[in-house]
Amino acid sequence: MSINMENTKTKDIAYAILSLKEKMAEQRAVDNRDNYSNKISKDLKEWRHNLIDIYAQSITDDLETSYEHLKKWGEKAVNLLIDVELPLDIAIDEIRNYRDQIGKIIRDEAEKQQLSYSEFYYVISQFNSVVDRAVHWLSVSYSKKYYSTIHAAESVALELSVPVIKVTETIGILPLVGDIDTKRAHELMDKALVKGAQMELDHIILDLSGVPIIDTMVADRIFKVIDALGLSGISATLTGIRPEIAQTMINLGINISNIPIYSSLHIAMKALQD
Repeated sequence: MSINMENTKTKDIAYAILSLKEKMAEQRAVDNRDNYSNKISKDLKEWRHNLIDIYAQSITDDLETSYEHLKKWGEKAVNLLIDVELPLDIAIDEIRNYRDQIGKIIRDEAEKQQLSYSEFYYVISQFNSVVDRAVHWLSVSYSKKYYSTIHAAESVALELSVPVIKVTETIGILPLVGDIDTKRAHELMDKALVKGAQMELDHIILDLSGVPIIDTMVADRIFKVIDALGLSGISATLTGIRPEIAQTMINLGINISNIPIYSSLHIAMKALQD
């Protein structure tokens, strides 16, 4: 759809929006009670200015051009919002806030310039479409960045939760603490094999003193790790199995007769070094 409207009319509307950019951005800072460092406050102000610029340009630009500006803005702006820990719902509220303010500016300018109903409808439709797309792009970019950050943090936590510690030239210890879920069980297998090979270990001690529960899944994964280590030429020893866990393993029908088991790391280390 295109409307035969004088270019000066759309430029005047865009100029009217831009002339109030500073005032609108400052009002949002007051409404949101911005309390950030000077650097962040400056960046957040620039974020607001850029958004209002895109809204103003949408009055004279075609939709595809405005959408492209929004895409670039969304990808860049989301890093700032996450850095200042501005929740997504508040960020979206910021975007929508300008719909009302700029909508009123468009209305007033339309009356001043005596735009026809069709011309006014065209301008306001273009603007609303850009606002809706701004919400979309910010939501998409924010979600991708947020979940990427969470995933990275989870990966680091998982990495730290399965450490292989080299205690002699040939012996390593893999202390397990806490519950072992499916993700951690897979990490256990990978870490034991990769680190064992990298460290050129002949023996790995799996210490279970910090594992509160041994169920079928955990037991199965532990013994698969032991089997895989054996195929890699690395022997395995179990330590720290508490009496109640030992009883559970027996009740589950787990055969541990062919695996060296010691009550503590100290005793296992002494036995391996004798």
